[in-house]
Amino acid sequence: MKLRSRIVAFMLLLVVFGATMSTTVQGVLNNIKLGLDLQGGFEVLYQVEPLKKDGPKITENDVKDTTDALLRRVNALGVSEPSIQVESGERIRVQLAGVKDQESARELLATEANLTFRDVNDNILLDGSDLKQGGATDSFDDQNRPMVTLKLKDPAKFAEVTKEILAMGEPNNVLVIWLDFEEGKDSYAEEVKKTEPKFVSDPRVSQVINSSDVQITGTFTVQQTKDLKGVLNAGALPVKLDEIYSTSVGAQFGDQALKSTIFASILGIALIFIFMLVYYRLPGLVANITLTIFTFLVLVIFDWINAVLTLPGIAAIVLGVGMAVDANILMYERIREELRVGKSIKAAFNSGAKSSFTAIFDANITTLLAAAVLFYFGTSSVKGFATTLIISILVSFITAVWGTRILLGLLVNSGYFDGKTGWFGVSKKKVHKIEEGVDTLDLSTRFDKLDFVHNRKKYYAASLIFIIAGFTILGIFKLNLGIDFSSGTRVEVQAEHKLTKDEVSDFITKIGFESEDIVISGDKSDIGVIRYKDDFTKDEVKKVKSEFKKEFGHDPSISTVSPTVGEELVKNAIKALSLAALGIIIYVAFRFEWRMGVGAIVSLLHDVFFMVALFSFFRLEVDITFIAAVLTIVGYSINDTIVTFDRIRENLHRVGKIKDEEELANIVNKSLRQTLGRSVNTVLTVIIVVVALLLFGAPSIQNFSIALLIGLITGMYSSIFIAAQIWFSLKKRQMKKQGNLDVGKKKSQWGTDEPMV
Repeated sequence: MKLRSRIVAFMLLLVVFGATMSTTVQGVLNNIKLGLDLQGGFEVLYQVEPLKKDGPKITENDVKDTTDALLRRVNALGVSEPSIQVESGERIRVQLAGVKDQESARELLATEANLTFRDVNDNILLDGSDLKQGGATDSFDDQNRPMVTLKLKDPAKFAEVTKEILAMGEPNNVLVIWLDFEEGKDSYAEEVKKTEPKFVSDPRVSQVINSSDVQITGTFTVQQTKDLKGVLNAGALPVKLDEIYSTSVGAQFGDQALKSTIFASILGIALIFIFMLVYYRLPGLVANITLTIFTFLVLVIFDWINAVLTLPGIAAIVLGVGMAVDANILMYERIREELRVGKSIKAAFNSGAKSSFTAIFDANITTLLAAAVLFYFGTSSVKGFATTLIISILVSFITAVWGTRILLGLLVNSGYFDGKTGWFGVSKKKVHKIEEGVDTLDLSTRFDKLDFVHNRKKYYAASLIFIIAGFTILGIFKLNLGIDFSSGTRVEVQAEHKLTKDEVSDFITKIGFESEDIVISGDKSDIGVIRYKDDFTKDEVKKVKSEFKKEFGHDPSISTVSPTVGEELVKNAIKALSLAALGIIIYVAFRFEWRMGVGAIVSLLHDVFFMVALFSFFRLEVDITFIAAVLTIVGYSINDTIVTFDRIRENLHRVGKIKDEEELANIVNKSLRQTLGRSVNTVLTVIIVVVALLLFGAPSIQNFSIALLIGLITGMYSSIFIAAQIWFSLKKRQMKKQGNLDVGKKKSQWGTDEPMV
């Protein structure tokens, strides 16, 4: 009866989970907002400045009024789910995903909307204050031409103005309507000679008009009249907006990025599922179930908090799957060890779940610290990546620890699997009888021939050689800094045919935007990337987009970064890395002991330096997503280091008193051999995903994936061969002073070798 009830409960839970997910997943996916890198659109960071150079300082109310005006204009565009945020007090970031006519939208946003009515001598007669708020409408005149109708507050005042204009006589009886007239720069006499004058309209006044309605006609398109109506109804901006950062993604880039990255993610996760099922058998099946629930819950939370899913965000979800797998692997490896010493299925499950908890908890906390720092200092898509990573960490802890224990516990406690160690991937040949009194420390591993401790000087020497080589590489090649850090402009275009450098070079020279920094990429060599040292103005961006669209048939993706923003990103990146590392180190030092904190510091610096040196050697572009990758690896590296230290600490506690250096070396070697299998399996599962993203994901996250791949390998290496060996060297010195080590105290204390209870 007990057997049946547990199995039935397990199956009922699966039915409930399956029914819930299958009936709601489509709605959840439809509700999730996609970032501009996944559907096209643009992002602009404005510096808010006074309208006049000698004008009053910008106040908080000025920024708020500007934000409100921008939001009204965006609403007039009909853009769904716009994002307008105030940053650093006097900056406003606008993100419009999915907007089709990007250039018109940018023009509409930055237009100050100072409407003035002037005579031919540029004397002001009426301004925006004479209009009724929200009184602009778009319609058609008698000849079916698009026009905008304005409502005036005082018809008599308009009659007086038209009378004054009429008195000026032919040909000066013209009422010139301007939008954003610049004193000392604009002139009707000059503009009227141009085929596309700056003024909106210049109707001739043939009679006195005593009316509250003013009709503006001209060479308008229907869309232009709608935009003009929207700007006038939104009101004039109380400030001047200066673009200091912008990025524009063509719709085809967004669509391809979404499809390719989702395909890569599904492929990577599917391979993880197969690995877990084949290697861990029954626990692997439970892991796959909880991983599916994990992915669903992350998407549900995204829907609840109305978050925006970006390309790096998808990568963060996939990496979150890797972290959830790590938590499962930690527990499963412990269960397998307990089974091998002869414990029953139930006892092994309870013991393995309990002993793995502290390592899982510490590893998640440290990665959460890195993600929190990234969120605080990150901007735009990096902040989105950090948000997703934080959600993934929290949800993975719930599903991989709590969820896995419930589901696997139901199966284990049913009694059906008693004595069937093969269901847990453990051959009966490797199982000792409980009467033998074998401890987990005595179990053989696949790595028993490896002597880590006594070869530590070789590892130190190898790392030292690589570090010297790394400094040499950096001295020669420097870093290939992207525009995020060096400032400038990056233009990316996709063609319908194979591109060559000469073709792109000839074209950009013809349109007046020469550059020697041209890279051709893509599976079909159909993507061209051009970099410029100068940041383009709004008009230059408009011209480049127009010319590239004519030539190649697709809107290019353009990013511009001003020197000010570039410098700030460099400072914030250094600060973020420093604070993340410091927070993790302090946590490790207090949670374990200061010597382990020192080992963790050196290990982290080792990993980060290797990533930087290899990026320099292969001339890979270092952009803001590289910092996200570095911080992620900081979390993964410390994750590995913590699991290693946790096992060393546990084994030390079991022994109690360490008599000599050789006994300490033996315990460290045993601990490293025990954790190496778990480290290899964890890194292998995450590498599967990263390689899938690298091979099949969007080109824009390829460098991100390369950074993760390098970091994962060096992170595993450093935790075993560097961090643990440094701790051993420091501990050996302590032993020489004390004679022996007594780590068998029963009370847990912060900063000791002893496990926390």
